[in-house]
Amino acid sequence: MSRLIIRLGIGLLFAIFGLINYFGHVTENPVTGEQQRVQLSPKQEIVLGRQSRDRMIERHNGLYPDPILQAYINRVGNRIVKKSTVSYSTYPFQFYLLQDKRTVNAFALPGGQVFLTAALLSRLNSEAQLAGVLGHEVAHVVARHGAEHLAKQQLGAAISHAVTIAASDSSESARQTAILARAINQMINLKYGRQDELESDRLGVRFMIEAGYNPRGIMELMKILDAANKGAKPPEFFSTHPDPGNRISKILAIIQQKFPNGIPKKLEIGKTRFRKIVGSRL
Repeated sequence: MSRLIIRLGIGLLFAIFGLINYFGHVTENPVTGEQQRVQLSPKQEIVLGRQSRDRMIERHNGLYPDPILQAYINRVGNRIVKKSTVSYSTYPFQFYLLQDKRTVNAFALPGGQVFLTAALLSRLNSEAQLAGVLGHEVAHVVARHGAEHLAKQQLGAAISHAVTIAASDSSESARQTAILARAINQMINLKYGRQDELESDRLGVRFMIEAGYNPRGIMELMKILDAANKGAKPPEFFSTHPDPGNRISKILAIIQQKFPNGIPKKLEIGKTRFRKIVGSRL
């Protein structure tokens, strides 16, 4: 009985330590201004994202073998990063077009790794829609949704230690390697919640506008995916990006609040440029 009491006491101490560790780490996000409970530093997020990158690429049949398309994805993505408030973040964003022609999806890893499948790109018909996809994923990164997810999984302290070692030249123990592998597996299978998606929609619209894109592009994107969702095999985008209800109406409300007199004509749609570059390359 005494041993049981001792084990229970130790377990309780660990539980209390975990709660203190989680609730005691509060950081202000420099882009959103939100107070967040995260235990990874931005540098550790970058390391974790890079550690997970190759697994993500491998899962989706590698990178799409077209340097022109990849350069175009980079150009649109970097325009969003450099010409919006995302530029205040410290993440070194990298954009990848994946060869996967079956999975309609886009996703982001902590630290700035952003991915788009060829299957999703093939369904788009304007640069503004592409900017809507990339802006939404960039928003997940700067909002630190992945880091919040890991903190909630009670892995923060152990992962921080493992990632720090992974970033150095020192050797890792089997336990630390297992912890990092678990974190990577969580990242490549990450599914954001309702509030994360709503925040990324809102921030994505903001970043698009700041970068000079017509925000209707993200509404059109949702309509395209909604139409695809009525088919025999719904797009994977709705699996990793759960539809929180009528997202289109929420996005429309954001746009109308920003532009009560209508969207300025100077904001780009880019249909001609998109068709000229993407065209029949997929």
